[in-house]
Parts: sequence; C-alpha cells; structure tokens
Amino acid sequence: MQFTSEQRLDDGVLERDFTLGEIPGILWTPASASASAPAPLILVGHPGGLNKMRPRLVARARDTAEHGFAAATIELPGGGDRPRWAAAEQARADLRRAMETGEPVGEEIVDRLVLPLVEKAVPEWRAALDALLSLPEIGGPVGYSGGVISIGVRLAVVEPRISAAVLYAGSFVPRIMFEEARQVTIPLHVLLQWDDEGNDRQAALDLFDAFGAKEKTLNANMGGHTGVPQFAGDAAARFLTRHLR
Repeated sequence: MQFTSEQRLDDGVLERDFTLGEIPGILWTPASASASAPAPLILVGHPGGLNKMRPRLVARARDTAEHGFAAATIELPGGGDRPRWAAAEQARADLRRAMETGEPVGEEIVDRLVLPLVEKAVPEWRAALDALLSLPEIGGPVGYSGGVISIGVRLAVVEPRISAAVLYAGSFVPRIMFEEARQVTIPLHVLLQWDDEGNDRQAALDLFDAFGAKEKTLNANMGGHTGVPQFAGDAAARFLTRHLR
C-alpha cells in the first residue's frame, strides 16, 4: 500500500488516497485514531466509479468517523480508471437494454455481470484488509457497509475478520448467491429501498430470508435507489457501533 495524497477535513478526519498495486482506494481515519488507540474499521462498499461516488463516500466516512470508526474503500475491477473489462461491459449493456425495453432481466445476464465481479473483487478487498490492518492506527474489529450486495455476501462468508455487516439491497443477485447467503452467520442489517427501480425487490426479500444469521434486521423504506433516509443510516450506524465496540 502506498499513500499518494492526504488532507485533513474540517471535522478533523484524515483523508488519504492510496494505491494497492494498481488498485486505487481511500482511507478516512478519525482524529482520535492513533497507535495507542487504534480505530475499528469499516469497509465501505459501492457500485464502482470511485471518483463519481466520492462525495457520497466522503459523507458516509465522516458519519462513520463520528462514531470513532475508520473507513476505507477501493475501486472495483473495471470501474473508474481501472482497465475496462469487455465481458462486464457487454453484460452491463445487455442489462441496460433489457431494463430500457421493459424486458425481464434474465438470470444469464445477472450471472455474467455479477459473478465474475465477485470473483475478482473479493480477493482484492481481502488484500486491502491485510494492508489496512497493518497500519498502527487501524485495528479490529472490522465491519462491512454498502454494496454490491453479492460482494458483501461473499466477504461475510470467506473473511473471518468481518464481525458484522450492513448490506445495501440495491443490485441484482445471482441465484447461486442464495446458497452462500445461508452460510452467513454474522449479524446483519439490510437496507432496502422499496421503490428502487434498478433492484428486484422480491429477490432482495428472498435473499434476506435465506441469510443464516441469527441476528438479522431488514430496514425497508419508501423511495428510490439514492433516497435512503437519514434515520435509516443512523440506525445502521447504531447497529455497527453495537457490534464493533
């Protein structure tokens, strides 16, 4: 991991851009974090396009810092300035065409788009976690918050250092991920926007039902994809604080 820039935000949060090999990422640490008092870490998931998403990610990271947590994110494979991925671009175009014409989005399109992304992204997230936890001001426990939900599911299954997760139900889910969901046993808090035009609501409900966690909460609110109300975000923050403190 190499830090490429840093700035102190007006609330004292230290924002640092980094690269992990050729993968760009961002780390935010609260002013209270130090080697003698390392901050718990939240991995912040997103749908790709780090620069485009940055204002929303910064807002989430600053909210996280208010609770004493560090937050970090990395660019997804094929996202932002990373090399384009022809198969994913074609699958995304097929998905967009189906949605624009009102056709059902077939499982084959979802599988082509999501499964290779999960296979590529999850090892990168785990490598980033290795590097982040080697920093003296960062410590466990670790949480995950965000989407793509299939990436969060896979991480919850294979990464024992993640103790709790807030999952955003805002992306299509391959059927095979339902089997993995049954293996998820960490506490979960799932956010669902009821009127999300890019999400299969019934699939999101079925996925929640499939999770094997003994503690799982579904927070469903009216509104579109980007309309998560502040109080829903506050509830997710309380969930992470309860499990990571």
